Amino acid sequence: MDNTQILDLFIGRSMIDGPLKADVLSEVENSGKEAAEILADYQVISSRDDIWPIIAQELGAEFIDLSDFTPPEALLSLIPSGVARLHGALPISYGDGGITVALTDPLNPQILEDLRFAVGQELILVVAADYLVEQKINELYGGEEKAMDDILSQLDGGLSFKGGEAEMEDEANSAPIMRYVDLVMFQAIKEKASDIHFEPFETEFKIRYRVDGALYEMTPPPVHLALPIISRVKVMANMNIAERRIPQDGRIVKQVGEQSVDMRVSSLPTQYGESVVLRVLDRNSVNLNLDNLGLPGHIHEYIHDTIRMPNGIFIVTGPTGAGKTTTLYAALREINQIDTKLLTAEDPVEYDVDGIIQVPVNDAIGMTFERVLRAFLRQDPDKILVGEMRDLDTAKIAIQASLTGHLVLSTLHTNDAAGAVTRLVDMGTQPFLVAASLEGILAQRLLRTICPDCQTPYEPSETILTQLGVSPHELGDKNFYTGKGCKTCGESGYKGRAGLYELLNVTDPIRELIIDRAPSVVVKQKAVELGMTTLREDGLRCIYEGRTTIEEVLKYT
Repeated sequence: MDNTQILDLFIGRSMIDGPLKADVLSEVENSGKEAAEILADYQVISSRDDIWPIIAQELGAEFIDLSDFTPPEALLSLIPSGVARLHGALPISYGDGGITVALTDPLNPQILEDLRFAVGQELILVVAADYLVEQKINELYGGEEKAMDDILSQLDGGLSFKGGEAEMEDEANSAPIMRYVDLVMFQAIKEKASDIHFEPFETEFKIRYRVDGALYEMTPPPVHLALPIISRVKVMANMNIAERRIPQDGRIVKQVGEQSVDMRVSSLPTQYGESVVLRVLDRNSVNLNLDNLGLPGHIHEYIHDTIRMPNGIFIVTGPTGAGKTTTLYAALREINQIDTKLLTAEDPVEYDVDGIIQVPVNDAIGMTFERVLRAFLRQDPDKILVGEMRDLDTAKIAIQASLTGHLVLSTLHTNDAAGAVTRLVDMGTQPFLVAASLEGILAQRLLRTICPDCQTPYEPSETILTQLGVSPHELGDKNFYTGKGCKTCGESGYKGRAGLYELLNVTDPIRELIIDRAPSVVVKQKAVELGMTTLREDGLRCIYEGRTTIEEVLKYT
């Protein structure tokens, strides 16, 4: 449930005041606890469970205890398993007034409306503890696989694509297709997927999602349903479903379970139909601060100081999906204060952040990075975020901005920190300007961490240690770990991701090498002499701490 809604409810009942609400929200953000837990800590209520009767009174609904509740099988059939799981809804009883239901999020009226449409019945809301509602749904309906199978059996009952534009939209908006697409999104987001891929082939239609950088395949639907399923996604993203010859982009903002999820949608015409990818934007990343990123101490201190400098350029570099945007947003959030004007130019704007003026770049209408940056300089900013330095013109304006009293944050796609220096020079920027404006470069990667539930020690072979650049004789009492696989991590051995970092501090010796157009190898060697920790060395730190495996470090460094 939404913590702000709960606190507003308590304010409306004069149980807390505005300052206490602000304190609770701050603690929610920093501790990860729910508002109800913190209210119990503050002794506003005796325990977390005390909020449910209060919510029931506010909604004019009955409060019930589900501890010993078991509904008859006939009642469960009134709300299909996929719909129940998607909306967090448990049927309690059925009568002349309709179906009585308990929801995991009773304060969200949109869920009740969506559920009413999905089941085609009037609904009567009762309130119960959300964790008990979820527990009973899992017990009574089975896991996600059963829910998916139920909907697939409905889909495979003769639904076929007819071909015309009107028929295409009808199929896309049919109840089974809508339920199936919603459930795919629900399951992927519950697994904390970063991307969802809909991929048509000649004889099969694959749906995969990426979790912690690795792809997993869902139970595939029949291949003849590829077009209506993809059309449904395009309808949700406000894309032209009749146009299947050119790439399109769209956006979906949807309530999935208890979460409001923002997804960027991209379609690509292929030999056997359109491949569609949904990029799930984690709004929780906006709430991250530098303290929560797991940065090594010296890098955290450096970024903390650098983003408060009056001018200069700070670059985060790495491949796509390395967490560059998350790092920069966490940095911006540190300095997002009333006395600082922040402007960002992004393609696209990934997260909406209060207090920051964000401008979407659109090359098709001439809103290029270069043009936006030129306009920025007339807007009296203090700090500027440039989504990516793509070309010489953008780099020149960024350097000009830094030399005229602005701090510029940006990203580049290079393999390491030193490579960003030579990339800027290779673009055509003057080396002395790069040397004068550049303050620091952070290279980073995201690698999977070992699942804590199945972490186990093991002895690596001498061959793999040699690949890592470590001699068995130098190890001493160092231990190595791997994940053997369990239910928690889906038998993968990994759960979650952590960052590897390489910080190049642009000091005077480095500036001299930049002016002399030294190759990146020479710049890197000098930086290491001056104390820089390389990505591989930071990877070794993670290995020795038992956080990741040798294979992950070799893969990403």
